[in-house]
Amino acid sequence: MPTRRTPLLPIGPRAVLLGAAALLPLALSATSVTAATAGAPVSPSPSRVIDVSTAAQLKDALAGAKPGDRIQLADGTYRGNFKTTAAGTSSSRISLTGSPKALLTASGGYGLHLNGASYWTVEGLTVTGGQKGIMMDASDGVVIDSVGVRDLDMEGVHFRKSSRNGVIKNSTIRDTGKDGSGMGEGVYVGSAGGTDDKSDNVQILGNTIGPGVGGENIDIKEGTTGAKIIGNSFDGSGLTGAHFDDSWVDIKGNKVVVENNTGKHTSNNGYETHSQQPGWGCGTVFRGNKSDLSGATGSGRYGFNITHYDASGCPVTIAGDNTVTGGRGVANPGIPVG
Repeated sequence: MPTRRTPLLPIGPRAVLLGAAALLPLALSATSVTAATAGAPVSPSPSRVIDVSTAAQLKDALAGAKPGDRIQLADGTYRGNFKTTAAGTSSSRISLTGSPKALLTASGGYGLHLNGASYWTVEGLTVTGGQKGIMMDASDGVVIDSVGVRDLDMEGVHFRKSSRNGVIKNSTIRDTGKDGSGMGEGVYVGSAGGTDDKSDNVQILGNTIGPGVGGENIDIKEGTTGAKIIGNSFDGSGLTGAHFDDSWVDIKGNKVVVENNTGKHTSNNGYETHSQQPGWGCGTVFRGNKSDLSGATGSGRYGFNITHYDASGCPVTIAGDNTVTGGRGVANPGIPVG
């Protein structure tokens, strides 16, 4: 049979372009294989800056956020309850930023709810009104930086449902618990009534908490491990005594570090540990804290009220560089100091 020959296409600009287009996927594929073989990191998706100036725009931006996005709030009041389930990654975080004049204002419910929304940074803005301020549920690696949280019925900032490795720093929390129920903690870590909530390794750093906080300034719940409470300023003038809130900090979790904090205006003690569940409320280390108990009227009036202490089974360390002014002493009787 005669040999069939394929007609030759004319060589022109269009043919060159078509040929290049056909080869492009192959070139990209080869590049990808080479990069993967060499162990080169995959570049993160390009970040977007999303400018927001209305509540509707904010809700849309939160719902559609992708890793690397930066949601930038204009100054103004954003009324409503704002939530997201979008998640960033450890190498490509999502951020929500604004000045203190960018106010998220709720009339009930949560001001800002990160629900399964890991690797967010919330920075600069103010959350006010509503039942609770900023809530994290099952959200790892959330960083809250330089925010204001105030004028709430209940707690200010809550890491819950095993929200691990969170940070709140350089922030101001005041005037919480305004419904008078005694549920107005400044920062709440974990959940009461069990040990399933593993909101571990939460860091509370350099914040101003109080006045007007209608619960403990910080409450660390049983089931959580490894919290760090460092460099904060506490004002307990809002303590109500409801639900035993009579100290700046109440620790029921394990292996907590409490260091270089200052406190004033407590109704009873400065810091307390409790064992709400067997094996919990143990291993806390207190270093370099300054406590002013002047004006306290409770039955204890100690800088550190330690319950369920056991040197081998449930130890607590109170370093000699903690100082206490007023009250009845550094620690309750039987607790070693130094």
